[in-house]
Amino acid sequence: MPITKPIAKRILKESGPVKVSDEAVNEFVDTLNAYAYRIARKAAKLAKHAKRKTLKKEDIDLAK
Repeated sequence: MPITKPIAKRILKESGPVKVSDEAVNEFVDTLNAYAYRIARKAAKLAKHAKRKTLKKEDIDLAK
């Protein structure tokens, strides 16, 4: 489930700037989604290496 534009825009607005361009929102969405999928793939590899089928919090922490 990718991060949506409305969620990204809310995060950006809460960080300080009053106005946020659509271009900034699009870039932020792309960046967040790429980062999230990269962490998920690394965490899955760690779980598989540990011979588990379940991702654990520790896998996410190590994947960061």
